Amino acid sequence: MHRHGYKGRKFGRETDQRRALQRGLIKALIEHTEITTTLARAKEMRRETEKLITIAKKGGLANRRLLISRLDDIKSADLLMDVIAPQIKRDSGYLRIERAGFRKGDNTEMGTISFVDDIDLTKKADSKAAKEGK
Repeated sequence: MHRHGYKGRKFGRETDQRRALQRGLIKALIEHTEITTTLARAKEMRRETEKLITIAKKGGLANRRLLISRLDDIKSADLLMDVIAPQIKRDSGYLRIERAGFRKGDNTEMGTISFVDDIDLTKKADSKAAKEGK
């Protein structure tokens, strides 16, 4: 048998568990702008996260609703679309993965995934406060 046409890693989980794991990792990355996880998980979540960032950069109500449906979280979708996406100045390659050594218990290779551009999560809150002051 060959493995042609099979995309993605299974992580030894059922489909719904795998999707929930990926959504949780993506939400954590959006909220903290940098997380450390296993290298395989980081590489797998980069594929989906970069697609979501591209959708967020396009803007619009339909794309906002698409983000909400994919993330299952309005707060994270709004943060991605209103704060993070406008600060990204590149067309692709939004995330970087750096190797972070090995986990002590099972010697699994770890990786830190973060945004390539510097992201300031307080930027949108400041602009809202400025508008309310006018």
